[in-house]
Amino acid sequence: MPELLPLFLNLTGRDVLLVGGGRVAESKLRQLLAAGARVRVVAPAIATSIREPSVVLVERGFEPADLDGVWLVVAAATPAVNRVVAEAAETRRIFVNAVDDPANATAFLSGVVRRDGVTLAISTSGDAPALTALLRESLDEVLPRDLAAWVSTARDQRIEWRRTAVPMEARKPLLLRALNSLYRPAADRPDGDHRVPWLSGPEDSWL
Repeated sequence: MPELLPLFLNLTGRDVLLVGGGRVAESKLRQLLAAGARVRVVAPAIATSIREPSVVLVERGFEPADLDGVWLVVAAATPAVNRVVAEAAETRRIFVNAVDDPANATAFLSGVVRRDGVTLAISTSGDAPALTALLRESLDEVLPRDLAAWVSTARDQRIEWRRTAVPMEARKPLLLRALNSLYRPAADRPDGDHRVPWLSGPEDSWL
């Protein structure tokens, strides 16, 4: 598997084709709708759970012309159908997410954690989706419960840095100190040091 470029797509108001009408397609549909995409579903049979007012339904087999005007295609059908979709998309330079079918994929939907304005995405390049899910759950557990306060602090700090022209290389240690300042000093706490361990770097780091 070649190295992948991690990126986040803005699909709001953009057309996405979903090929497949079963349970797997339904799970991908939820992700696409959550991202604001305009979804068209093409499949000979489409499950009731996919039949939503905001989704365009085409009950027939895939045709290459279905790719006209789309930004992304998700193939959630059989490997044979996914291969046809991938071949048609390749000539049009359209990325394909082929569900659990890495051989026919040029894009991979990741395990995602979304909380308080922070999005974490985890991928195993389609080779180990169960591990992706496990890592997603683990990262969700270690994120601070007060993450919203971290985001607010980081936004406020960025405004100040831009106003005072703080160079990029100086910003991380400043942010670290600002985040640690959200917590009461150790002297005021009966249970010891206030700092989150993974917010405290070694002496030779950029702290």
